[in-house]
Amino acid sequence: MISILLISFCAYLLGSIPSAVWIGKLTKGIDVREHGSKNAGATNTMRVLGVKTGIPVVLFDVFKGFAAVKLALYSTISYDVLVSFQIALGAIAVLGHVFPIFAGFRGGKGVATIVGVLLALHWQATLVAIALFVITLIISKYVSLGSLIMGLSFPVSVIFIFHPDATALSLKIFSSIVCVLLFVTHRKNILRLMQGTENRAMFLFRKRE
Repeated sequence: MISILLISFCAYLLGSIPSAVWIGKLTKGIDVREHGSKNAGATNTMRVLGVKTGIPVVLFDVFKGFAAVKLALYSTISYDVLVSFQIALGAIAVLGHVFPIFAGFRGGKGVATIVGVLLALHWQATLVAIALFVITLIISKYVSLGSLIMGLSFPVSVIFIFHPDATALSLKIFSSIVCVLLFVTHRKNILRLMQGTENRAMFLFRKRE
């Protein structure tokens, strides 16, 4: 029990590393939470500080989620409940990203960290979700819409496409919860999309000189 609690705490600390905040302050002396959408995430980092600064944030946030899930391999937990423990660690890492102890509990929405978690849990369904995100982003220029499509496609792939009978029930439930949470955390974006006032991510498509 002590080892499980320790690993869970490590997953939270890992998720709490505020890459957007730290990289912004170290490279530009700017707290991204005070600019743009005031969100400590990769998209706002790219919007405020540029794509080159945002890419390391994306990669590290994905790594946080992936690594947190893999922490389960250092436990002595039985194989029967391993997937459930991995899911729990991933959820804890996302919680750490949203409420980071290292940044005054003011974090991001956790999309990139969730992607890392999903890659560790079911990489095939995650790649499908990422592909749909990219396609949606290219067509619409909305990161939020791409994120919502990605969140919706993952449980569909897990439950109905990739060996649904062999997929752990806990993973099916978790994938559905992730989808719901993404829609909840993006409720303001959804409202702006409906009103036609959502900001397009044109900074991702500007031609470089």
